[in-house]
Amino acid sequence: MIMLSAQVTKYFWGDDLSVLSWEKHREYIAQTILEKGDLKAIKWLLKKTNKAWLKKIVAAKKLSPKSKNFWKIYLD
Repeated sequence: MIMLSAQVTKYFWGDDLSVLSWEKHREYIAQTILEKGDLKAIKWLLKKTNKAWLKKIVAAKKLSPKSKNFWKIYLD
């Protein structure tokens, strides 16, 4: 199991970090980081995945209109 980096754990304060894993919860983790993450968290996410997959997450998940619009532009 790949544990989350210290750069991103602060965004999951309400979750049990001992069971939260990239393999099982990648969509939830990506959605949270895309909505709330700082530059370090975004860099971590971009190392873990690719833009094509992130485009699917942006289209499928509920993000604020501002975040959704930003990520659509950034990922194109």
